[in-house]
Amino acid sequence: MAPNLTPSAYIVPASLRAILAPTNTGKTHYAIERMLARESGVIGLPLRLLAREIYDKICKLKHPKLCALITGEEKIVPSTARYFVCTVEAMPVSRRFAFLAIDEVQLMGHPERGHIFTDRVLHARGTEETLFLGAETSRDLIAELLPDCRFETRERFSTLSYSGPKKITRLPKRSVIVAFSAPEVYAIAELIRRFRGGAAIVMGALSPRTRNAQAELYQSGDVDFLVATDAIGMGLNLDADHVAFASMRKFDGRRRRLLNPMEIGQIAGRAGRFRNDGTFGPTGDCPAFDDELVHRIESHAYDPMRSAEWRSSDLDLSSIESLQNSLAQPTPHRRLRRIAMAVDEASLERFAQMPDVQAESQSAAHTRLIWDVCQIPDFRNMTIDNHVRLIREIFDQLTQKPGILTDEFMHKQTRGLDHTDGGVDILATRLAHIRTWTFCAHKVDWLADTNHWVAQTREIEDRLSDALHEKLTAKFVDRRTRALMRGIGLGADMEVKIKDDGEVWVEEHKIGRLNGLTFEFDESQSELEAKALREAAEKAVAPEINRRLTSIVGGTHAIFTISNNGQIVWGGAPVGQISKGGSLSNPDATLVGGELGQDNLRNLAEERMRDFLRTEAKDKLAPLQALKALNENPDTPADVKGFAYTLFENFGHLDRSKHWKLVSNLDQTARKPFRELGVTFGQYDVYMREMIRPKPATLLSNLIAFGAGGDRKPFIPFAGVTSIANEGDLSSDNFSENAIALAGYRSCGPRIVRFDIMNRLASVIRQAQKEAGTRRFQIMQEMLALLGCTFEEMQGVLKALGYESETLAEGSEATRPELAAAVPDRFKDDKPVNAGETSKGSTPPAPTPSEAVVGSTTTPPIASSETPPDTVDVDKAISVDKSNPAEKSALESQTPKKRKEVKPLSVYNFRVTNEDGTFTETENREFWFMPFKGKKKPRFDDVRSKGQRNDRGFKNTKFRKEKSAKSKPPRYGKSEPRKAEDSPFAALAALKKDLPNKDGR
Repeated sequence: MAPNLTPSAYIVPASLRAILAPTNTGKTHYAIERMLARESGVIGLPLRLLAREIYDKICKLKHPKLCALITGEEKIVPSTARYFVCTVEAMPVSRRFAFLAIDEVQLMGHPERGHIFTDRVLHARGTEETLFLGAETSRDLIAELLPDCRFETRERFSTLSYSGPKKITRLPKRSVIVAFSAPEVYAIAELIRRFRGGAAIVMGALSPRTRNAQAELYQSGDVDFLVATDAIGMGLNLDADHVAFASMRKFDGRRRRLLNPMEIGQIAGRAGRFRNDGTFGPTGDCPAFDDELVHRIESHAYDPMRSAEWRSSDLDLSSIESLQNSLAQPTPHRRLRRIAMAVDEASLERFAQMPDVQAESQSAAHTRLIWDVCQIPDFRNMTIDNHVRLIREIFDQLTQKPGILTDEFMHKQTRGLDHTDGGVDILATRLAHIRTWTFCAHKVDWLADTNHWVAQTREIEDRLSDALHEKLTAKFVDRRTRALMRGIGLGADMEVKIKDDGEVWVEEHKIGRLNGLTFEFDESQSELEAKALREAAEKAVAPEINRRLTSIVGGTHAIFTISNNGQIVWGGAPVGQISKGGSLSNPDATLVGGELGQDNLRNLAEERMRDFLRTEAKDKLAPLQALKALNENPDTPADVKGFAYTLFENFGHLDRSKHWKLVSNLDQTARKPFRELGVTFGQYDVYMREMIRPKPATLLSNLIAFGAGGDRKPFIPFAGVTSIANEGDLSSDNFSENAIALAGYRSCGPRIVRFDIMNRLASVIRQAQKEAGTRRFQIMQEMLALLGCTFEEMQGVLKALGYESETLAEGSEATRPELAAAVPDRFKDDKPVNAGETSKGSTPPAPTPSEAVVGSTTTPPIASSETPPDTVDVDKAISVDKSNPAEKSALESQTPKKRKEVKPLSVYNFRVTNEDGTFTETENREFWFMPFKGKKKPRFDDVRSKGQRNDRGFKNTKFRKEKSAKSKPPRYGKSEPRKAEDSPFAALAALKKDLPNKDGR
């Protein structure tokens, strides 16, 4: 039955007033004061967010036990509560209060919620005082519906003015940007984060807890911008100075339409708090406001409301059909307009079409249950069919035994929602679902343990709300930039922490890493963020860099080291770099980093590192300087000078295959000063032993690679490694031949071998030949141990040296007769180095004249290596009078010590693993030899008889030197020339008688 709107139908209160005025006139504050002055009271508010704000405020003014909060999803109702703060829909209309207030009564015209506001305005009253708060536009409508109502108006505390369009990136601080869809809100918030440091977000779809947290983020000043939907227009109190409209269109649930002037004014009115003036205007793609619209908003002159939305609250619950008929009653007044079908009515209509429900719904209790279920809000904003499926599931649970939502059912519905992982959209979806079950948990007669599930769903919703708040903050608020900009703007001393790993933290925010003198800025995603980091670093890091520069300037040489990439390291971090200026004896250095330090300290630190490099070069490259001094000495013979100059220019190393003539022309006497300087004349290389040690080699390689003309690619192997696999980062393809030689190594096929190890390998090969009695040999285990390589790698090394292999069948002989020729007796005095010994600090044994055969390759012949130092004149020793103690002592001092017995070499044989796990050793039948050049093989008798070089054979350098020694006086030293019989070559001449002739006899 339609309500009677005549004055006699009302419970006439002592006071019925309506305070209608623009925003920022103190209406809500006045209503709170009036409510707390009464014995009891209730206030109906349009938003859950605003209800929570007012509840927190009155709890501070009154004891919390006297205050209650009721919204659709939250109920805090102490038994002693006297003051209730509610959303309009949740107001307890059956309870009587001394004071009653309805805020934002102009929402009677809202197409979805208007009928609730209209019903409260028409029927809700306080026993002592009733107060309606709203906009001036509702005056005529309320006056016609409530003739006894008295009206009051108030002036706005501040002025609201139009400021014109502004770019989003140039909006003033304390601005609110209004958009009307979630994608628009997120896009604007991201833009604000990138260019202005961040923004808070308020949307109707967020949970009340999340919206409260985001609003507090803005109110506290952590961010200066708030991006929101039109939800802020309904009583949300914000300290905003400017409201910017990013759009003028919104979807009202039915269609997308333009905002009317009243709606624009309601939102724009959020700008300006108390006595602070506010401004409004468009931004982004929103068009500029026309003059008439601006005038109406500034003067608060809006068209009055023509009608209010209405739906009967006098419901007949005897059956579904009766309920539908009562809901469809016509309006009782011409200024009331029947609302379009709401979600609850649409759900009821679908329930009425279900045969099983229609058959059972013949009682008032059953119909009431159906109507209660249909009034569950569609928090998920899904289609009506999906919403009806959900509420039908709830209805079935309530109509089946035991007639409640069981714990198992609630657990099943909520357990999948209690997860805080995922992004903003996922968390928002979970929140929408849990709000449905939070609403159901507050239905006392729907659950057996209501308190438990109220607390359980509230905990889940709070966790999800907090997680969503954190996600929104992390996504759209750059806390670090905000904190840094605030500290910089205030000029305050910011708290700086530099951790042990170099991380720099300012005001609990990481801004980068300090590595030595170089400050590496943390990754920034916007120009504003990069600017904040730079300015913070200049204030926070510059003093520390100056302190470090001062420490470098005053430190000793011991504080520096040189890395493998040419950097000068201090405290484990690079602070300098070898530069292209300077020379080998006077290297140059440049500072690495330190840009934030003082210029004078930077210059002093750079000069300090130059001094360190010069000292290192003088100390570790002393052997090269000795070569230079030998060359510059005016008393040095010409041939020695020339060799010293060439060796110095090649940094203490010569490849004998490339300088064979220069090395061959240097006799033993001329080699003496070089041996005194630590020069080794090896079979493949001439090198200075001290320069292949790790520290000198590393320094030399870095100075050459990073100095003038260097390729910045030094070859720096691991210290103490005799050979390296020629692959990966250390492959010879990645380095120049000179770079490898500077480190004291030579590339040999699959291995890169150190100079002294190459010399020892040649000695082991000669020993293998002697033990075989022929010029062919096999790969020995000692060879593999010497190089630390595999059998296949050793094969590659021998091939790179020019050797060839021949695999013989068991019992067969060599296919080339010359390879089976016996090794001449003159080789028997060779003393090969034991493969198991190390060469550290000792000169490798010198090759014998057999190098002419074994060591020959496609390169020019290599001269014989240096003579063993323990060789003495045998004839001279025999002529000594042993009865004379002095001569006897001299003889003993010149007589070579008895040589140790040389350990025989072990042939490398193959081991095959059997199926039972045992091993079977297979004989190695592969033999290696050095092929002769040309088609005609050398004739030993020709070499012996002619005593000169055979172009297609090998070079007998000892015979040539013997002839040269007899015909020429010594070129170095002042001793008298030896007689022929006293010469060590006398023994060699005697051996010639034992050599086979052409017939092999």
